This record gives sequence, structure tokens and C-alpha cells, in this order.
Amino acid sequence: MYSEIQRERADIGGLMARPEYREWNPELIKPKKLLNPVKASRSHQELHRELLMNHRRGLGVDSKPELQRVLEHRRRNQLIKKKKEELEAKRLQCPFEQELLRRQQRLNQLEKPPEK
Repeated sequence: MYSEIQRERADIGGLMARPEYREWNPELIKPKKLLNPVKASRSHQELHRELLMNHRRGLGVDSKPELQRVLEHRRRNQLIKKKKEELEAKRLQCPFEQELLRRQQRLNQLEKPPEK
């Protein structure tokens, strides 16, 4: 498939500007413009055509730009990671620290006057 496209493009070679070195030495290899195999592939062309049709109709794949989606995904992952770390820190407190927290809470409750 790629070679067929190159053969078709060989006919277009006459439209390109001719440098001076082609004329004075016929033994030199003549440069050819290389084709992008991705753009030449049938699947890429079909995908591009479908995207253009959807764009004309106003059907977007997603209403948000890709960068915004990626940033939101990262923020969400950071929040989840932070919450997990906080829970892990609470769970991994040593018994001594837990007992100190309990006593501090009891003292705070005793210092507050009972509300009526």
C-alpha cells in the first residue's frame, strides 16, 4: 500500500522545484519527498473523516478539552492518595499516642462547663 502511494506521488515530482544540481550531473540520486505512512494509511483517513463529520454535526467526543480532563484526573488521584495517607497515619499511631489523645479529649470535656 505504501509503495502504491509512492508510485502515485512520483508523477507529482514534476511539479516540485528543480534544483540546479539535477541538471549538471545525471548520475546523482534524485531526492524524493517521503510520505507520512500514518497519514497515508486507510484507517487514519477514515478516522479523520469521521472526526470531521462529527465536528460539523456538533457531536464532540467530550465537551472538555483533553488537558482539562487530565488535570482533573490528577487532582482526583491526589485527593484520594492524601485521604489514604491520612487514614493510614491514624491507623498506624502507636498505642501510647492513642492513649494520650484519649486523655486530652477527656480533659477538654471536663474543662467545658455542661450546657443546659
